[in-house]
Amino acid sequence: MNLLRSEMNMNIKLIIGLILVLFTHTAFAEEAVSQDVDWFYLVMALFGGLAMFLYGMEQMSDGLQSAAGDKLKDVLAGLTRNRFLGAITGAFVTAVLNSSSVTTVLVVGFISAGFMTLTQSVGIIMGANIGSTFTAQIVAFNVTQYSLLLVALGFFMLFTAKTERIRHYGSMIMGLGLIFYGMGVMGEAMNPMRTYEPFLELMVKMENPLLGILVGAVFTGLVQSSAATTGIAIVMATEGLISLPAGIALSFGANIGTCVTAILAAIGKPAEAVRAAVVHITFNIAGVLLWVMFIPQLAEFIVNISPSAVELTGKEKMAAEVPRQIANAHTVFNLANTLVFIWITPLFAKLAVFLVPEKPVEEKVIIKPKYLEKELLEVPSVALENVRFEIGRMGEITSDMLTTLWMAFQTRNRDMVDEVIKMDDKVDVLSELILEYISEIQQEKLSDENSHALQSLMSATINIESLADVVESELSVICKKFLDHDLQESDETLDLFVGFAKMVTEAFDQLVVAIKNNDESAAAEVISSKEQIQHIVDEILKNQASRISVQTSKHLLLVRLELEMVDQLRRIYTLTKRIAKEFIPDELAIKTE
Repeated sequence: MNLLRSEMNMNIKLIIGLILVLFTHTAFAEEAVSQDVDWFYLVMALFGGLAMFLYGMEQMSDGLQSAAGDKLKDVLAGLTRNRFLGAITGAFVTAVLNSSSVTTVLVVGFISAGFMTLTQSVGIIMGANIGSTFTAQIVAFNVTQYSLLLVALGFFMLFTAKTERIRHYGSMIMGLGLIFYGMGVMGEAMNPMRTYEPFLELMVKMENPLLGILVGAVFTGLVQSSAATTGIAIVMATEGLISLPAGIALSFGANIGTCVTAILAAIGKPAEAVRAAVVHITFNIAGVLLWVMFIPQLAEFIVNISPSAVELTGKEKMAAEVPRQIANAHTVFNLANTLVFIWITPLFAKLAVFLVPEKPVEEKVIIKPKYLEKELLEVPSVALENVRFEIGRMGEITSDMLTTLWMAFQTRNRDMVDEVIKMDDKVDVLSELILEYISEIQQEKLSDENSHALQSLMSATINIESLADVVESELSVICKKFLDHDLQESDETLDLFVGFAKMVTEAFDQLVVAIKNNDESAAAEVISSKEQIQHIVDEILKNQASRISVQTSKHLLLVRLELEMVDQLRRIYTLTKRIAKEFIPDELAIKTE
């Protein structure tokens, strides 16, 4: 069902993309007839081209992300070693996701889930700004004449490929084609503005750093994409409408405007997560303030290191040189800022702590999820890893229930039995929240591997809740009956039950390890415990058979309750084994039976 939904979503997106192509292609054809400023057409083509550009970015990002998939997950798993590795990680992840905002949102989610500290996140946030220049560099190639070829090739790969990986590459290529096509539409729409004096005067004013930065920040905040702002600046440059200093000012503003998404993601989050958004803002603003007075010098440096078209003059020369120069300036600016500020990451963290002090929160709920952050849904493979951790947390509570109940049984402590019942309420709450989160992951585009993992995790959640219910509603009742009737086992019988309960608990603990670490060998050990479990059950039953001759009512009640306890412990192991089978290949499950 999930795979079918993913295919439907992909087809809907493709239909939307093709409609945009047809729409803007028609507008393209009409404009070729006249070079007069047709304001209706200009607005229509600009917004249509921008929609194509943003849609293409999303399509390319989806393809890259799906192709990177597990590699991205592995990269994220090791991103907290040091600030320099964090910066490299942030740059890589942002290049894949095509958005520094999304990377920062992921960081907010990781901090909220307790996977990293604020100080560890600063390097990643800095590196994200470097990765955000990836799209600008691609856009600056300006190969609009080949855009429809890329769209056609990507479309063909999507609908004819037999492997999932090829389809991901097709999505990426088609998205790239749509980016270039959208650029072409916007550029063609703005062509008449080359002779429209009011617009030319406005572009001259954009060289004023404050105005350029303000326009770039506001536009980026509205569309929530710094790549779109830089892309439009490059489009205007290809028409000879904007100078390099103006393009630099717009890209500076884009760096500030891109913080809006992180701010929105941090609303309602713990103070540590809000501080990550503050780090993003302060770093980007500090970078702009550092360079704003040196835009002419930066422009001169960029001109010297960028390709030049010496054979051209005037606007033709600007159109040939400035697009690449803007992209290079965007990269140099963000790279230089990271190299300057990465040495003082603790200061950014301390400033964020000062600006966002910790506020005591009165807890009014039984338990909250620790790892189920909505922001992490952007990357399903990472979201599924967090589901593993949350299920592991639920499993640890269930393990505590088993341990506490057995201690209550041995020490005859009724309060501990009541505590077990309260712990089951926490398991119920977490189970419901995990299933809700899984249903949200199902709405995303999942690979076959992720779909399988999702089904296994859903089954594990349901079965662990059932197992906890057995502890709460069956074993705890049996334990209370032992206390109510003051029943005492012999030392030999007690030793057998202690060994049995310990073995079942250890098997369940091994299952928790298997789920959290996706460890097939740990899951196999759970299944291979079957013979040991059966052996101790046989010993208990043999012991009871030797004592059944005693006919007092109290003794018969003791034997009956012991049999019920054996049945429930055996039921718990059966559920444990059933869950473990979800996390190993079928052939390995058969061998361990």
